Amino acid sequence: MKRAAVPSILVAVVLLAVAVIAEAQQPKKVPRIGYLEAAFASTNLARTEAFRHGLRDLGYVENKNIVIDWRYADGKLDRLPALAEELVHLKVDVIVTAGPAATRPAKEATSTIPIVMAFDNDPVGSGFVASLARPGGNITGLSALAPELTGKRLELLKEIVPKLSRLAILGTSTEPGYAQTLRETELAAEALKVQLQYLDVLATKDIETAFQAASKGRADAVLVLTGPVLISQRTQLANLAAKSQLPAMYYRREYVEDGGLMSYGVSFTDMDRRAATYVDKILKGAKPADLPVEQPIKFEFIINLKAAKQIGLTIPPNVLARADKVIK
Repeated sequence: MKRAAVPSILVAVVLLAVAVIAEAQQPKKVPRIGYLEAAFASTNLARTEAFRHGLRDLGYVENKNIVIDWRYADGKLDRLPALAEELVHLKVDVIVTAGPAATRPAKEATSTIPIVMAFDNDPVGSGFVASLARPGGNITGLSALAPELTGKRLELLKEIVPKLSRLAILGTSTEPGYAQTLRETELAAEALKVQLQYLDVLATKDIETAFQAASKGRADAVLVLTGPVLISQRTQLANLAAKSQLPAMYYRREYVEDGGLMSYGVSFTDMDRRAATYVDKILKGAKPADLPVEQPIKFEFIINLKAAKQIGLTIPPNVLARADKVIK
């Protein structure tokens, strides 16, 4: 009986060895990431590169052991639903959304594929997650605290324009989180005794009209809110602000680097880099519902002295001293 068992054991060992070899020869599935952006590819080069760097730090190299399908709506928001559906049909493992305008169509396109928000102004208020601590669905990622930072932007504007009494608000009413941002802006404006003029920018053609309305309304300054149309037309905004002799405050440094006066907000490149950590966790088996939404940890205040000189504005030394970067 014992002698008969030997061949059986040998057969089992051989079969196991063959199975192991076969498994080793099977090509490993390369993870596929979809990246959905409302603006142009050229608009967010620094952010997408930061996302790539974040992945590389975690051992993922594009086109080697990970594939990224980049989809850009080029400022045409009506294209986003089709682009989101395209990523779903590609059966990507994770969809990364570059902003709230992209998150909503991604959410509507799938309830099963994990979605990572590279940033969102107000993910709870927008209905993307149940709470920051326990998102509860297939969406998680990072919050930009955009509404809460609006008050700080108004304070800085008031410091450089002491006589500020009328402020033009350039925003996009269809942007998720817009209503809460306006509420926070109104609270800050009331405390500073500043009247607000709301100017809706839904398309590129609305930008020049908005500045004409701001001048006609005798605005003392301009506050630019989030929106794919606005971010993709940074240079035009800076030029129109200079032409109108209006100090302008923005929420992202790219506006200032492209000629705008000043910005205060989170570091979006840092958030994109951190979004890569969510992708890594999800690819390793974590569920978006169990991954808390992170709040920003890095903020930046940028001033462009060239833009200040163009409109004859002197930035107080105590404000300059607080800037993280001054463009001369």
